Formats: sequence, C-alpha cells, structure tokens
Amino acid sequence: MPAVPDWEPLIAAARTAREHAYAPYSRFAVGAALLMEDGSIVAGANVENRSYPVGMCAERSALAAAVTRGLRRPQAAVVVTATSPPSPPCGMCREALRELGADEMPVLLVNLEGERQEWRLADLLPFRFELPKPG
Repeated sequence: MPAVPDWEPLIAAARTAREHAYAPYSRFAVGAALLMEDGSIVAGANVENRSYPVGMCAERSALAAAVTRGLRRPQAAVVVTATSPPSPPCGMCREALRELGADEMPVLLVNLEGERQEWRLADLLPFRFELPKPG
C-alpha cells in the first residue's frame, strides 16, 4: 500500500468537514478528506435531504469538490465517523472512489476517539462495476 506521508492534515480536514455535516434525519454525521494529485486536500461532508436518495455522502461530496477544481486522481482518503469501529464508505461511495482512485489507494477510517483502520481501496470494493470494453 502506498504510504501517506502524514495522515494528520487529512484527519483534521475530515473532522472539520464532519462538524459541518447536515444530518438532521439520520444524525449520522460523516466527514471525508481526499489527498489529491497536486498535494491539495479536498474535504466534504454528508448533506441529507428528507427524500433520502437526494442526499449526498461525504466521500462523494469531496470527490465532487475535487472534480470541480479540475482534480481527478485522489491519492488517499480519510473518512471520519462517530462509530466504533469506524464506518467504511457506503457501496455507492466505494464505487465513486474506485472510479477515480487507484486500487492501491489507502483509505483511513477514523472515529472521534482516534480508533483507526487502514484499507486499500481495492479491498473495500474487491469487485467493482465494469462495463464491457467497446469493440
């Protein structure tokens, strides 16, 4: 697994994003932060809606912010939740992360007490959705 030089700025960005989550229905606030190919950190929080499918998860929120900035290759991700053990991204977010991230990309799951689990992206989603190749 590629090494991340320093997880702490990513954790701090994800924690701060989590504080801004809008989760009045589930009360399940999530923050995510991505280390992008240019070295910048892009964070996102979950934003719920009373019509649940309309909401946005923190991981996809961070990806959308990165893409809006012209960034396409996340190098590492942190997801912060209050659960023990720390919660991994949902299936939709795993697919979204694998769309742009490499199989070896490290993903660190952290909770508010500091408990950590580190995964490779491919291990979080071993069988990604694939379209047949044209031709």
